[in-house]
Amino acid sequence: MKLILTLLIFNLISAFSQATSLSIEGSYQGKNLYVQNPMDDDGFGYCATKVTVNGDIMPGGTSMGAFEIDFSIFNIAIGEPVFIVIEHNDGCKPKILNPEVLLPRSTFNISSISISKTGLLSWKTTDEHGKLPYIIEQYRWNKWVNIGEVGGKGNVGTNAYEFQVTPHSGENKIRVIQQDHSGVKRASSETKFISDVATVTKSPAKVKNIINFSSNGQPIETRYEIFDAYGSIVKKGVGFSVNCENLIKGIYYINYDNVNEKFIKG
Repeated sequence: MKLILTLLIFNLISAFSQATSLSIEGSYQGKNLYVQNPMDDDGFGYCATKVTVNGDIMPGGTSMGAFEIDFSIFNIAIGEPVFIVIEHNDGCKPKILNPEVLLPRSTFNISSISISKTGLLSWKTTDEHGKLPYIIEQYRWNKWVNIGEVGGKGNVGTNAYEFQVTPHSGENKIRVIQQDHSGVKRASSETKFISDVATVTKSPAKVKNIINFSSNGQPIETRYEIFDAYGSIVKKGVGFSVNCENLIKGIYYINYDNVNEKFIKG
């Protein structure tokens, strides 16, 4: 009797040690997962033994060479988080064929977007199906420039956001974008305002060590970019001045405030 009990315990421990699991999580985007399920290492039966979705066992079993994880049978709404565990035997491993379907997609709709004269950007969205950041872009220097980021809430209902923009002189154009795993940018419409910021100037005309920014004779902070003659960016930032001591002599181009200029480093 003692020998039988010992063998039973050994078999249970052995069976437990041969089981392992594969897990994946994300958010439901309206598409199902497909799993390739190889034969078990000993050639009897298939590798996967059980699948759970958010802790609930998937009905129908896994005794087939490929199977589908159908989220509709678990009453999961689009955008809800999902956590899938595929238990399988040791020595083999199922393969999830389309894991990208659980990645959040950019699906937002802008219900309103506006900006105040002080640069406070406000926007509301609906139909978000996953938490993706919103990138705030400002149009300056003949291109859209990334100036900040706000985390998306991912709710299907109404979501409200704010971001403080640092205005440049003259007309400011602002938009928000999202980019999901597809690499495609989805942008809101532009919102515009005329700022009270005074025009910024730089000095000296021929640069030796330092470029200074000023407005009405007073130092002023501004965003800037400096490019060499080949179009490669060599400096960028926000400040009252730029240290150019380490730049070699030659022609450069500088973007600041809402201005593009050429200068010579002597």
